[in-house]
Amino acid sequence: MAVKTITIDLEAYERLRRLKDGQSFSQVIKRYIPAPGATAGDLLSTLEDVSVAEETLDAIEAVVQERSDHPIRAPQW
Repeated sequence: MAVKTITIDLEAYERLRRLKDGQSFSQVIKRYIPAPGATAGDLLSTLEDVSVAEETLDAIEAVVQERSDHPIRAPQW
């Protein structure tokens, strides 16, 4: 495993040290700082940058409607 040396001030060190509870500093950081793309906020941020053609949205809506009208989903009483 590769390692990287970082410099933090004493206050930051003490905060991390109190969170360790038998774990390594790396494990503590990974526990409290989620990986990029791991949160709903990350997903929303990504979706803001995505543009979808109106035709695509119409096609998706048609498929959803078709599925909701399927006899298995909508009983024909």
